[in-house]
This record gives sequence, structure tokens and C-alpha cells, in this order.
Amino acid sequence: MKQVSIQDLKAGLSAAVAEAEAGQTIVITRHNTPVAQIGPTAVSHVHYGTRVGSARIRPALKRGTNGRYLAVLLDDRGTR
Repeated sequence: MKQVSIQDLKAGLSAAVAEAEAGQTIVITRHNTPVAQIGPTAVSHVHYGTRVGSARIRPALKRGTNGRYLAVLLDDRGTR
């Protein structure tokens, strides 16, 4: 754990963020008293699956509906 004063942090914020990104926790001090800390975020694992990005975009409605879907939408909307 590294301690950095606010004045030094203002001068080297990019370097402090890079160190925190690398996994180091940095304690920010004011007059040698800890007031805050910067550290890496807890990244939760996201499972995308094996087919992510491989699907084709399909239209929601096929052509040739002759406006029937509009009638359903208007009926569903009511007086809104």
C-alpha cells in the first residue's frame, strides 16, 4: 500500500490511476492523515457464451404484413 499526499496526487494523477489499474492500493493523505484511497475496481466475470457476435440481425417484422401490425400496436396503445 502506497501513501501519496494530495499535492503529489494532483501532480501525478495519471500515474496513480495506472498504478491502481495494475492492482496497487494507494492511500491519499492530507497532512500525513489518511483521507481516501484509490484501488482497482472489482471486476465481475461476465460470461458471453460461445455464439456472441455470430448471430445475424433479423427484422422484427417481415415484409408483406399490409399494415396489420400497426393495427395491433394502435389497439394495444389505446388512448395513450
